[in-house]
Amino acid sequence: METVGRILKGVGGLYNILLEDGQIIQCRARGALRHTGEKPLVGDFVSLTNENGYCIYSIVNRRNFLIRPPIANIDYLFCVIASKKPMPIIETLDKLISISEYNNIEPVIVITKSDLDAENARKLKTTYEKCGFHAFVTEPDCDYSKIFGFIKTECRGRVCAFAGNSGVGKSTLINALFPSLSLNTGVLSQKIERGRHTTRAVELFKIDNTFIADTPGFSMLDFTRFDFFTKDELKFTFREFRPYLNKCRYADCTHTRETECAVNEAIRQGIIPKSRHDSFLAMWEDLKNKPDWQK
Repeated sequence: METVGRILKGVGGLYNILLEDGQIIQCRARGALRHTGEKPLVGDFVSLTNENGYCIYSIVNRRNFLIRPPIANIDYLFCVIASKKPMPIIETLDKLISISEYNNIEPVIVITKSDLDAENARKLKTTYEKCGFHAFVTEPDCDYSKIFGFIKTECRGRVCAFAGNSGVGKSTLINALFPSLSLNTGVLSQKIERGRHTTRAVELFKIDNTFIADTPGFSMLDFTRFDFFTKDELKFTFREFRPYLNKCRYADCTHTRETECAVNEAIRQGIIPKSRHDSFLAMWEDLKNKPDWQK
């Protein structure tokens, strides 16, 4: 008899799975599944057999998945960035947003450590709200009521993941929102301004009717290593570009540096933030130069 469950955590080939009746069991994937290269991810719904103990038989209903962080079936991705220490890497944030958009995941921007650079925090919030994203600013000891209210209303019954560079305060933020989780937090290296990976593996926590995922931090997202999407699809992952994509003079406009490009005109008029287009150009070059064998 087959049973369906959701993977909450996976370490060393052993998976914690939440069954429909609320029971949490541990089991491994069947050998045939491992040999196909189809790896179960946290967030996956899986079919289980229970002959001589539970075993993952197949992956079902995967709507989307991310390679980094490795998680499946996400509805909202809270992209966390610090205003300072570590210094924000805008291109990394924008890559994370584009990957989310491509996978039909709603990005939510959270700017932490605003006490260290309030002006930069304000600037980041304004930039992303202008592009049509929900954006929140936090500081130590704030009540987090706006983010908590957003999660309680917009994310109820959904899967929410928190992701971003190491040291930006993801686990600290989740602990502030959901104290019962008591996640490990780390300190930032003063020498290299880089955080320690206090979260070692993706783990999904059920809070009331909502699933919350903490993810390991990273220092970069490399478009040339992973098969995300092509340079021709990139423009569709910038939501603020969409109203202008069919208004350029040339049908094959790349929206990079062409004259009579509606996107570039919107940038000149200040409608689209220049920092976002700078990220688009950097990503476009990465994807353009990606070897064919890697595409």
